[in-house]
Amino acid sequence: MTPGEDAAWLARDAVDSLPAGALEAKLALGRPLRVKLGIDPTAPDIHLGHTVVLRKLREFQDLGHLVVLIIGDYTARVGDPSGRSDLRPMLSGEEIDRNAQTFQVQAFTVLDRERVEVRRNGEWLDMSMEDLFGLARTTTVAQMIERDDFAKRLAAGTPVSLLELLYPLLQGYDSVAIEADVELGGTDQKFNLLLARGIQSAYGVPEQAVLTMPILPGTDGVRRMSKSLGNYIGVTESPEEIYGKTMSIPDSALEIWYELLLGSEPDPALGPRDAKRALARALVDRFHGVGAGAAAQEAFDRVHVAHQAPAEMPTVEWAASDGAVHLPALLAHAFAISTSEARRALAQGGVRIDGAVLDGERLDLEASEVDGRVLQLGKRRFARIRVV
Repeated sequence: MTPGEDAAWLARDAVDSLPAGALEAKLALGRPLRVKLGIDPTAPDIHLGHTVVLRKLREFQDLGHLVVLIIGDYTARVGDPSGRSDLRPMLSGEEIDRNAQTFQVQAFTVLDRERVEVRRNGEWLDMSMEDLFGLARTTTVAQMIERDDFAKRLAAGTPVSLLELLYPLLQGYDSVAIEADVELGGTDQKFNLLLARGIQSAYGVPEQAVLTMPILPGTDGVRRMSKSLGNYIGVTESPEEIYGKTMSIPDSALEIWYELLLGSEPDPALGPRDAKRALARALVDRFHGVGAGAAAQEAFDRVHVAHQAPAEMPTVEWAASDGAVHLPALLAHAFAISTSEARRALAQGGVRIDGAVLDGERLDLEASEVDGRVLQLGKRRFARIRVV
């Protein structure tokens, strides 16, 4: 295809391709482009929302271009204010490094690792004060406070830290350091991506083209998918979790999930329930291999249609104290949650033994009431308990 046709194809499902004609001009250079995505490892898992942009990067790869995946080990220490109405919490260096490692591995569930250059922005952002002053001179305060996130917070009297004002500058300098030709991001990143063009210009680097992608709503169908909001599906979650969570999305979210995750529309011959089942199977197959979706559907139907326990589940051993089992501690051990989360689940009627809802006021059971039985947390988490 011609550069114009390639540009139109790559931008077909994007929200913005900016400035007009810039992507076509980059493609007309006739060389592999350096296509940038920056990800701050503020959580250990990539979720389906991230894959919207990753799938677009894969399309660039399939046309022969190089993806430069920037792990924001330095910018994560600042915290991206995009889409935020408050200051992001700080993470420790150990948490960031641990998350960065898993993030990189999980990105290769979508990307071709042979056409990826992975960089950490700590390589260049651990700069001298003189260099930081030079970067700060590229942008005015007026430019920063025009940003929608900041303007809303200032109008509401919510503090905006100086550290947050630095974030777009640091992200923009990433584009200078790796000489990005194109940068991708969600629509909430539009300000940052465009500001990076001005910073590149100030440093004598050709300005990048910008492509913004739609933001996937979470399993609630309303708010953006986010681990912190609990409305996410991780790409490394079990087939049963991916399938079950997908089945929980509201009917109103079906069309956009199909569009952004499968690049298609729901089959008009299917009702919402069957369209969700087809979507769930496709997503499980994508991340766990062909056939995993059908198996996950069978397991789902066994539990949620036939109301039977799963055919397979882990066995958890537990040592009773004086013949009694303390449920919050058992739940924490069996399902890797905190004891406070376990107590909340009990109080809300979210725990069952052999299908019977447990009394939230009763935190201790006799060992005989637990041994050999199926413990259930929520709708999809099961374990058989063996008291030793």
